[in-house]
Amino acid sequence: MLRIYLLTFSLLSLFQLVNAQPVQYRDTTVFLKHPKREFRGIWIATVANIDWPSSPGLPVSKQQAELIKILDEHQRNGINAIMLQVRPASDAFYAKGQEPWSRFLNGRQGQSPSPFYDPLEFAINEAHKRGMELHAWFNPYRASTTLNPSDISNDHISRKHPEWFFNYAGKKLFNPGIPEVRNYIIDVVTNVVKNYDIDGVHFDDYFYPYPEKGQVIQDAQTFKIYGSGFATIGDWRRHNVDTLIQELSTQIHKIKRYVKFGISPFGIWRNKAQSPDGSETSGLDSYGEIYADSRKWIQESWVDYINPQIYFPFYYRAAAFEKLMDWWSLNTYGRHLYIGQAAYRANERRPGWNNYSQIPDQIRYIRNNTRVQGSVFFSSKSVTGNFAGIQDSLRNDFYKFPALPPAMLWLDHIPPQSPLNLQATTRGNSVTLNWQQPLMARDQETAYGYVIYRFPNNSVIDIQDATKIIKISFENKTTFTDNNVAQGSYQYVVTAIDRAKNESAPSNYVTTAVSAM
Repeated sequence: MLRIYLLTFSLLSLFQLVNAQPVQYRDTTVFLKHPKREFRGIWIATVANIDWPSSPGLPVSKQQAELIKILDEHQRNGINAIMLQVRPASDAFYAKGQEPWSRFLNGRQGQSPSPFYDPLEFAINEAHKRGMELHAWFNPYRASTTLNPSDISNDHISRKHPEWFFNYAGKKLFNPGIPEVRNYIIDVVTNVVKNYDIDGVHFDDYFYPYPEKGQVIQDAQTFKIYGSGFATIGDWRRHNVDTLIQELSTQIHKIKRYVKFGISPFGIWRNKAQSPDGSETSGLDSYGEIYADSRKWIQESWVDYINPQIYFPFYYRAAAFEKLMDWWSLNTYGRHLYIGQAAYRANERRPGWNNYSQIPDQIRYIRNNTRVQGSVFFSSKSVTGNFAGIQDSLRNDFYKFPALPPAMLWLDHIPPQSPLNLQATTRGNSVTLNWQQPLMARDQETAYGYVIYRFPNNSVIDIQDATKIIKISFENKTTFTDNNVAQGSYQYVVTAIDRAKNESAPSNYVTTAVSAM
């Protein structure tokens, strides 16, 4: 996730009810500046304790308090999706699985939290309370970040099946060419899909290892056994990764239709000099160097979103941000495109990054392209640390108002019915809303959550106006209190959302007046 490779060097471094109102567009600038639908993601990295927990082996109460503080900060930042790294090195930040507890959580691999809690379950509940999706982030092939035997527990998969692995650059990696490896990884991921209320499964950019000088991938013998029919070992390696992704996608959606599957590949698929379909770049390509045919995954609809790590500034000669984003936007094949943005680089004193408007300008560029649905920042600590003023920009400008994640109509295109019988009670400067759950929709689903809107009295009720959203709830609660409301007269409406974030038509509206205290 932190690597950027270029040709000459590498840098270490995202139905209707009575009284329901029709949608009316009054000022298109409002919708361009504050989109109603936008994916606003943040990576929370656990490997090497980059973001959370701050150090391994913290008391459980401190672990939980740190995560709550992180989520509270990102709620204020307008973030609506958390990419939480739950499997950094074939180990786990969750209880319901077959791999040992992560040493980055408890200080020693295989040691459970004491007193016991399930970090993933805790994170899901806390994220959903704040109207955020939780995408479980897996590193598929990394088995260990170290070759030190004392860092690897006796029940780790690399000790049970040492023949499944090779060593490379001081790390232990799964051999993707072994069919049993693929089946094992699919089982690991699908167990989480079955056992946890996650919103998505997320892979990062580590497939076959990035090139290291003097290092050779030790899979020649595996190629002899399984590679018949492939012209080159490179074609076979790409096939191995493709097969994992295709089979995993099928399994995820078979278990839970609404769970999204997305991948965050290295920013360059292929350069135009290597393929006429490639981008106008001249850097390391994921196709040829790490055997990740990322364009194919979205072309074949194996993923629901692609999240390329475009960790470069505008006008960068080898890999310009605008060139790569434009290229990806023309290669989405009807799936979603979220841009990975390098918040961690924002304080660098390098050309491009020494301009503190780099990230804000990238957000503007993203929003000006209708084929791009949002972005994800690497990583949490860089944003909460307000690198180059990023957090201020999100809170005061770009993410000032809430947004729903973009709907994925290929997963679910049927919206819920509208909430029923909305009523309002005013007490002082607080307005309490109550309503009834909607009737079943055609797909036999009712409401997963709700969106509450407040409009000045006598204004047009337009639920496309995100500036009027006062709450997005992923909890099926049919009451809400709007506190500290300024004196005036208001109209409220409520919509229902389903698990795929399809939104209903509005409820009936209610009008209420708030007097000065």
